[in-house]
Amino acid sequence: MRLKGKVAIVTGSAQGIGRGCAIQFAKEGAKVTVADVQVEQGQETVRLIKGLGGEANFVLTDVSKEDHVRKMVEATVERWGRVDVLFNNAGYSMVKLVEDTTEAEWDHLFAVNLKSIFFGVKYVVPIMRKQGGGSILNMGSISGLTGQMLTPGYVATKGGVVMLTKSLALDYGCDNIRVNCLCPGITDTPALRRHINTSADPEALTRERLSRVPLGRFLTPEDMGKAAVYLVSDESDGITGIAHVVDGGLLAAAEYSSTWLPKKPEGKEQ
Repeated sequence: MRLKGKVAIVTGSAQGIGRGCAIQFAKEGAKVTVADVQVEQGQETVRLIKGLGGEANFVLTDVSKEDHVRKMVEATVERWGRVDVLFNNAGYSMVKLVEDTTEAEWDHLFAVNLKSIFFGVKYVVPIMRKQGGGSILNMGSISGLTGQMLTPGYVATKGGVVMLTKSLALDYGCDNIRVNCLCPGITDTPALRRHINTSADPEALTRERLSRVPLGRFLTPEDMGKAAVYLVSDESDGITGIAHVVDGGLLAAAEYSSTWLPKKPEGKEQ
């Protein structure tokens, strides 16, 4: 068990990638604080972890509010005595052109996706420093490494996450605190399914999205969980300040579509 004896906080872990990572952390032996604004779904994550024999506790947390994040960290320390891993996973995407976006919408997007990391790091670093070290993982995106249509605010927040991660890694390496960033590609989450199912032609959109991924499939929360476990475990103890891409090969090419591939030869009859 790669996280045995460790205590982890996973924000935004009521569903999707956050839930998948919280479960993977627990499978690897970590005690997990499930932090989210969605109470029932967050408690369901806790039930799933306990059903696997793991330990978890739900803490109602709005990561855009400093007081909530402080109490989240305090509750974790009060329950388990330490914090070894902080995964700043909470976030969301907004599909809107700049000209159609209100100031309040822009500010809230940045508060949830980026300012929340500031809050989390602010309150866990003193604890990790006293313990002799720790690991912080921030949720980025491939959209933080390249442009994307119709989501300028989201792309700006994720680009900020990548650069904040690098700066934090420099500031806290001397304290044996590693800081890395996980950058998922197209991942099969409830949010993705809602986006696809509300489109004019869900099947066509699914085919189009998959055609851009060399591995030919959507990534899963479990895929992200496995990558996250590696980045916060001792197996990666020489790694800090990176943006770790898990995208099925999507960013490997400037241009790619599976529809351009030559047809495979049909098997010969024996």
